[in-house]
Amino acid sequence: MPPPESYELRRGKYSKLDTPVDDDRPTPLRNSFDSNDSSYEDLDEFDPLNYDAGTLKRKRSKGDLRARKSSANDARDAIGEGVIRRERRCTPMKLCCSLVLIFVTTTVLILSAGGIWAWKSAPKDGQSPPWYPTPKGGTDKDWGKSYEKAAELVKQMTLVEKVNVTTGTGWSMQMCVGNTGPVPRLKFPSLCLQDGPLGLRFADNATAFPAGVTVGATWNKDLMYQHGQAHGKEARLKGIHVLLGPCVGPLGRMPAGGRNWEGFGTDPVLQGISAAQTIKGIQDEGVIATIKHFIANEQEHFRQAWRWGPPNAISENLDDRTLHELYAWPFADSVKAGVGSVMCSYNQVNNSYACQNSKLMNGILKDELGFQGFVQSDWLGQRSGVASALAGLDVTMPGDGLKWADGNSLWGPQLTKAVLNGSVPMERLDDMVTRVVAAWYQLGQDDPEKWPLQPPYGDGGPNFSSWTNNKTGLLHPGSTDKSTGVVNKFVNVQGEGDNFHGTLARRIAAEGTVLLKNEDNLLPLDRNGWREDEKLGKEMKYRVGIFGDDARANQKGPNACPDRACNIGTLASGWGSGAVEFPYLVTPLEAIREAFNNETVYVTDWPNNKLPSEQKELVEDQDVCIVFANADAGEGYLADNGIRGDRNDLNLQKGGDALIQQVAKGCGKGKGKTIVIIHTVGPVIMEKFISLAGVKAVLLANLPGQESGNALVDVLFGDVNPSGHLPYTIGKSEDDYGPGSKVLYYPNGIVPQQNFSEGLYIDYRYFDKQNITPRYEFGYGLSYTTFELSDLMITPHGKKFPLPDPRPSGIEPPTYSSEIPDPETALYPAGFRKLSKYIYPYIDSVKGIKKPEQAQTPVPKSPLSPAGGTQGGNPSLYTSMLTVSASITNTGSLTGDAVVQLYVSLSENYKDPETSEAVDFPVRVLRGFEKVHLNAGNGERKTVEFEVTRRDLSYWDVRRQNWVLPTEGKIDIHVCFSSRNCPLSGKW
Repeated sequence: MPPPESYELRRGKYSKLDTPVDDDRPTPLRNSFDSNDSSYEDLDEFDPLNYDAGTLKRKRSKGDLRARKSSANDARDAIGEGVIRRERRCTPMKLCCSLVLIFVTTTVLILSAGGIWAWKSAPKDGQSPPWYPTPKGGTDKDWGKSYEKAAELVKQMTLVEKVNVTTGTGWSMQMCVGNTGPVPRLKFPSLCLQDGPLGLRFADNATAFPAGVTVGATWNKDLMYQHGQAHGKEARLKGIHVLLGPCVGPLGRMPAGGRNWEGFGTDPVLQGISAAQTIKGIQDEGVIATIKHFIANEQEHFRQAWRWGPPNAISENLDDRTLHELYAWPFADSVKAGVGSVMCSYNQVNNSYACQNSKLMNGILKDELGFQGFVQSDWLGQRSGVASALAGLDVTMPGDGLKWADGNSLWGPQLTKAVLNGSVPMERLDDMVTRVVAAWYQLGQDDPEKWPLQPPYGDGGPNFSSWTNNKTGLLHPGSTDKSTGVVNKFVNVQGEGDNFHGTLARRIAAEGTVLLKNEDNLLPLDRNGWREDEKLGKEMKYRVGIFGDDARANQKGPNACPDRACNIGTLASGWGSGAVEFPYLVTPLEAIREAFNNETVYVTDWPNNKLPSEQKELVEDQDVCIVFANADAGEGYLADNGIRGDRNDLNLQKGGDALIQQVAKGCGKGKGKTIVIIHTVGPVIMEKFISLAGVKAVLLANLPGQESGNALVDVLFGDVNPSGHLPYTIGKSEDDYGPGSKVLYYPNGIVPQQNFSEGLYIDYRYFDKQNITPRYEFGYGLSYTTFELSDLMITPHGKKFPLPDPRPSGIEPPTYSSEIPDPETALYPAGFRKLSKYIYPYIDSVKGIKKPEQAQTPVPKSPLSPAGGTQGGNPSLYTSMLTVSASITNTGSLTGDAVVQLYVSLSENYKDPETSEAVDFPVRVLRGFEKVHLNAGNGERKTVEFEVTRRDLSYWDVRRQNWVLPTEGKIDIHVCFSSRNCPLSGKW
């Protein structure tokens, strides 16, 4: 979610009511890249308002043509404006003007050709099919009471009140980054929506937690829940109704992706479990969690129209099986956990914008996954009006249309008009608002004790401002209105004493630190310097050198750069809307200095990435050298050191590799021991230093948040036995990740195309398939103690059956009158005072608005998915097919935590019994994990159990449109310490 100044969006030409028609593409989501699919000939999204029931043909909408052409026309207009300006400058030189005209003409032709090439090169079977109408919410019994209450409230609402709930009031019009319109008459509040997954963005006195990738690296379900609960409590105490997190998209297809660090790792199961635990924690505090970004939002370059040059956002093209088994998997887990909101993404999916893609929102999310909450757009992710409503979008954020802070909404009054003239059915609007109100009830936000009413009925609502740090400020900063009031009450929500959230943040950061290398058991260090067995003959103080810019503080303060978009000092967070203000930041340098006994240890520091050539003794005089390096990235609306969101490569930044090499070779005149500490947003290539003789230990500390230094000290000195495991694979080169892992840095057409041709094979799955040896595999992590696995038991629960049980019917959703109200009721009330750019639901005139003279031809309903039925999908998918158990023993001398991982290998050489077609499976896939605490001394032993579900053992069959469990051959079960260290294996 970028700030407005980063946008250069142009307003296109609209169809009826300024609402471009849906732009989905209608061929089925089967396995993509099938050039023989005849359905490729029909490239237009099904428009339910332009449907000929007699011929059953889909017609191209004129509005669709105008909307699509407008982007290219605007591009040419922009170039044309440049021509005029150049002509004026070179009027005396006609030859110069001619050359410029030739250049511009050529550019236009190249862009046009590029657009044609991109269109033709899009996967023929990867276009998005239509799915209508939107499934109604209120079909799941777990939400039944909330929908009953919501229906009673919504039935009392007028048309404009309903529209007000579904439309944001505009960027910076109220205190939060997103605000819906209220219904004061019924005491339904304006909902406050606030970033983000790491903490509360733009809020004071709140915790800067470790990033999602660090949480994922803990592999600790309890910590994931506690993190969500603390995060949710802080949001509630700040008056935030909807928290814009957690994040599982991007999944991490591209290791250089700018926002990978906001998620939990590159595996759908790790992401899904982490998200579900986080959601439960947030929502147990009564705050609506938002799972984002739906879906395939895998890179920052070209994620938005115009932002990177091309007039259209990138299209991420993937096949149906890949969508289900990888990218949608963690969203299914999130919906099953009861998440209240889903945020659709900026990018296109199979050449249809995600926030108007009916197959994704209607077909997969609301039908197949049974999502009961509301879908909100990413900020300006909405690209159409009527089309997005019909495709399943429920709330538009921040309310503005195609340009930041212009107050010109695609909904608001336009949605009111669309309902009045029948373009958007009343039942669709009723479902939109009911979903929002039901989520409000589901999370208990109607409780006035926890959620006091907003003024003038109470003193509730957000107690902070996203736009100023002053106590008093503008009430509507985005408007010309100068009304002021108390906007910041400086409520401290960080907890106190034993409930201080910094303590939890420190624990997460420590458990999320991964020990990659520890030769000669150099770690843990002794606070007194020399260990007992090393003291003999040592009269001098133990000498420790600390090197690298990443060890120190940013001298201008940890929040000096907007949204943390600068790599200065220690790296504790990536940048962008997922970042927060640090209430404080403990640096590694200060924490390490404080940890050592200064009577026996002499600490020297050089917090710079370039060593002074005239002071060789700085490195040579040390017994132990601790060197820090990092790699940063973030959201694409900001840039730092030539990095525009996505990383340019997988190397350490700011000369980190060279610094480590120099220190490792010079430390103690070649006899010293070097410890490498890396803070990073994702995998980094370590080949330039990892095998150096001087490098004895390597710690990957990820992005640790405000307690960075303290958490690192806990691990360095053994107060916490390292138990973090990699949430991604670290390869030996960038090419090891495969061609599908590359960010598209340059546009390959007017509609940039990114084909997910690798299918299921990302990260460790690709390494396994290609038999590539990584430097450190997915799930890898060392400890200061040792563990042993034994006693594998596999207990089946019944026989193998290929398909899940029939889809359950669910309960009936609320029903409303479909009568369209009198347009006069939607006019501005007499004497109404408008605020500039504030988005209202009212209309200025009834001129041109006509009720439909006759009922629209009913839209043929898309068939319901057999994989659906309840939240998360068919409940049969979550029944246990196997119980897998094993014993884990601490065989070392220190107490520690073991991460036990369960992987599954489906049958080799499997063929579909009905079609005899071969079905390809990854070598192994993660299906569960448990973290076990084991005491030392007596070799403590515990049993770990996994319930393996039908979904865990199934693959998505595109022809059947269902999950299928292979009944032929054996399924291998692996109990492991990492994806490539599996001491126990068995078959079913």
